[in-house]
Amino acid sequence: MKKIFKTFEAEMRQISVPEKDCWISLVKPTEKELAEIAEQYAIEPDDLRAALDEEERSRIELEDNYTLILVDIPVVEKNKGKDIFTTEPLGIILAKDAIITVCLEETPVLYALKQKHANELRTNMRTRFVLQILYRNASLYLQYLRVINKISDKIEQKLHSSTENRELIELLELEKSLVYFTTSLRSNEVVLEKLLKSDRVKKYPEDEDLLEDVIVENRQAIEMANIYSGILSGMMDAFASVISNNLNIVMKFLAVMTIVLSVPVIIFGAYGMNVATEGMPLANSPFGFLAIVLLSLVVSIAVAVYLSKKKMF
Repeated sequence: MKKIFKTFEAEMRQISVPEKDCWISLVKPTEKELAEIAEQYAIEPDDLRAALDEEERSRIELEDNYTLILVDIPVVEKNKGKDIFTTEPLGIILAKDAIITVCLEETPVLYALKQKHANELRTNMRTRFVLQILYRNASLYLQYLRVINKISDKIEQKLHSSTENRELIELLELEKSLVYFTTSLRSNEVVLEKLLKSDRVKKYPEDEDLLEDVIVENRQAIEMANIYSGILSGMMDAFASVISNNLNIVMKFLAVMTIVLSVPVIIFGAYGMNVATEGMPLANSPFGFLAIVLLSLVVSIAVAVYLSKKKMF
């Protein structure tokens, strides 16, 4: 899908055909759309397709007619009703008369830029426009990292009384997301450092300041991801032991209850044998049944008190 935008008097508008200093947004584009853009702006088709490969690494390439900036952006996928955090490539191409973005799906990184009143966004200020995309990308990483932290806190509350592995599996999925985030953020950092040294992208002092802000924001996201990853790793090790201990407590309780309940079973089993009544105590007494029940109850309570003092409960 191809959409074209351009800033008119501080207002972002969608236009039908490419114009000078426009922004062309390609979201899961067709081969026909890619071929048209490649021919119109003299861009290598492989560079346009790079962002459509989920395994493509972050990088920056300086060509004669354009500059390709490839970064990883955070995305949220639904899996069995749960949010799964992962990353995918975003291609930003600075062509001669346009900014071109290529992505596999619509992303919050670009969605806000397409709104009618996008503050301080100018498609004719191409370098700043690209840096604002990168800044929003780093900010979105921080936002998703806070969400991951809140989810891990909720799972932690469940783990205190859990005897199953479901919560540990959820923590494992979060840790997997943090690994993706950390790897992508570090790759993005390399790209940002190269941008800082490139004169083609960094043209004005204001742009350099904004780029430094992007680098700071990206580094903060890396630190947060490392911290949360360490916390999750330690939490998983600790609560694996907690779950095992909770299960041991349940098994111990069941074993103690089996011992306590086995006392009346033995007594009732002895009196339930099909033998002569002459040798059985209280066999001919009208209060025999009640006496046997009371005896079983007293012995069971005595056994329970003894085991309780031994801290078996």
